[in-house]
Order: sequence, then C-alpha cells, then structure tokens
Amino acid sequence: MRIDTMRSSAPTIVVVNEAVIASADIAREVQNHRGGSPVSAWEAATRALVVRQLLSQRARALGIVAEPRSENSLRETEEEASIRMLLEAEVKTPTAREEDCFRYYQSNLERFRSPDLYEPVHILFKAVQNDPTAYDRAVERAEAVLAEVRQAPDRFESIARALSDCPSAADGGRLGQVTEGDTTPEFEMALRSLEPGEICPTVVRTRYGVHILRLDRKVAGTTLPFEQVHERIASYLEAYASRRAAAQYIALLAGQARISGFDMTGASSPLVQ
Repeated sequence: MRIDTMRSSAPTIVVVNEAVIASADIAREVQNHRGGSPVSAWEAATRALVVRQLLSQRARALGIVAEPRSENSLRETEEEASIRMLLEAEVKTPTAREEDCFRYYQSNLERFRSPDLYEPVHILFKAVQNDPTAYDRAVERAEAVLAEVRQAPDRFESIARALSDCPSAADGGRLGQVTEGDTTPEFEMALRSLEPGEICPTVVRTRYGVHILRLDRKVAGTTLPFEQVHERIASYLEAYASRRAAAQYIALLAGQARISGFDMTGASSPLVQ
C-alpha cells in the first residue's frame, strides 16, 4: 500500500484510487464519530469514508447490482446495499462449532450466571446531597432512628410506616425483589455486605437521601445450563468471527489500493468494530 501523508499547512487531500474524498464530506461524517477529541473524531470520520470508498469501488468492479432492503421503515441506500452484498459474497464466516461454544461457556461461566436476588427493607430520610445542611440533618436523624431500631428490631416496619419518605413506607419499607443495577451503587454495596435478617450497622448515604437498611432475604444466582445459552454463544462467536474476517478483507483491499492523505496502517475499520 502506498501512503503519501501530506504535512503542509494546507488541508490534506485524501485520495483512494483516484477518487477524492472531500473535506466537506469528512466534516459531515464527523457527527457520527463524536466522543473523543476533534482530531480523533476527524480521523475516525476519514477512516470510515476511506473504508466505504474501498468497498464501494470493489463492489463496482465486481458488477454488483444493489438490491436495497427495508427494515422498520428504514431503507438502505444503494451504496449501503452494494457494500452489504459485497461482504456477503466475499467474506465467509464459519458456523460456530458446538465444541467451541462449550469451551467459551466453560471459560466464562460468570457471564452465564443469573443475578442474585435481594429483598431489602428500608427507612428513607429524603435529602439532596447538593444541600449539605439538609443532608447533614437527614444523616443525624437517620443515625438516631437507627440506634432505636437496633435496640428494638421488631419495630422496624412500624417505624418505616411512620417515618420513611419512600412510597414503600405503606408496606413497612419493603422494596420487593431487587437485583444488580436496580438500586444505587451505595445501596447495592450495603446490600451485598448483609446476611439475611441483618440490619446494616451504619446508615447508607445515596443521592436520594439517607437509608436505614435491613436485608430480609437473599437468593443466590445460579449458572445457566449450556443448553440454555448455546444459541447466544454461537451468535456471539459468529459475529466476532465475522467482524474479524471483514477487518482482514478491508485490510487486504487497503493493501492493494493507492491511498494518499491518510494512513490506514494499523487502523481498524469503523464498519467492523
């Protein structure tokens, strides 16, 4: 692959096999690559257009006639359809073998474990953290009530009904079953540290306020059987293999092309990330 990186102060002209990629096109593409610095977004946009040009040129060379598809009222452009058909024709992805799926399953058992279930009960003293005075008052009040609850744990539900600022107060502070991600990180961390029937020895501070917490029940997650996740693993492995195969195919096209104004060496394709 011939690379001619321009280093002058003038805008770099990007050319792929005599086809010029205009700076205006790159500028429009940048909106699809936000998140990094302006420079990295520009590079990602340029890379995407270079790859698109390589694939479009190859599709035309093979005489592929685009047959756009529609899905959920969205219709492919002629270029999108020709690129899809090109990749379908020239990039072959093997079907994931069962032994490969089982090997992946055994090596990643934690990914196939159902989450732990918790049944917490709490008393909330509502306060926002950006009001330090009010939040400190809520902490003081919660700590005083926690001392009372620890001395008379059988009164937890009645105190929750009387004092909690959460709608769960009507049910004695019961939140039902919750799992990972259902509550704030601080609340979840406190839950994980408790044994069933235990009251958290300290108040729990979250963005919603200050909690007194008790864990009533915990149901440990279990590992899902291989048969239940086999299809999911096969789809993942095949998608991964497809991305790698497409990346290798694009690298081959780039190696055979005349590209100036942009260095594709070591660049990953935005179509296959």
